[in-house]
Amino acid sequence: MPEENFVYLTKDRLVELEKELKEMKTTGRKEIAAKIAEARAHGDLSENAEYEAAKEEQGLFELKLSKLEGVLSRARIIDKSKFPQDQVHILSKVKIKNLKTQKIFDYMLVSPEEADFQEGKISVTSPVGKGLMGTKPGDKVKVKAPAGLLEFEILNID
Repeated sequence: MPEENFVYLTKDRLVELEKELKEMKTTGRKEIAAKIAEARAHGDLSENAEYEAAKEEQGLFELKLSKLEGVLSRARIIDKSKFPQDQVHILSKVKIKNLKTQKIFDYMLVSPEEADFQEGKISVTSPVGKGLMGTKPGDKVKVKAPAGLLEFEILNID
């Protein structure tokens, strides 16, 4: 399998996704089947909106389950110890300063599957993530983002 098809995850995230998949295959499928059975009990299926909604929910559920299985089948665990500690890389926790606003931000660079801006986790494939990769403390970078040209200084890497 080509390297770009892999999905890089932390061990913790892999465990979370495996747990979610197991729950979906057991509890989730049973709940959907129960909804369909209940809707079917209401009579004529050709005019049963509740049945149609339950079947649509089942389709969306199975699509989500299939995507999750795809992610897990391509998952590779990231070993942070194999990366240089003086450079920004995936799983780096980086403190940066916006040179225009002077605001300081703390981000962790993660795979696109783990990105969550609310938690300070940005994807290595995002404009800011790409701009930060390979930089060192003291470096200044310019990042072309949807909001315009951003300039950052790398303050610290954990």
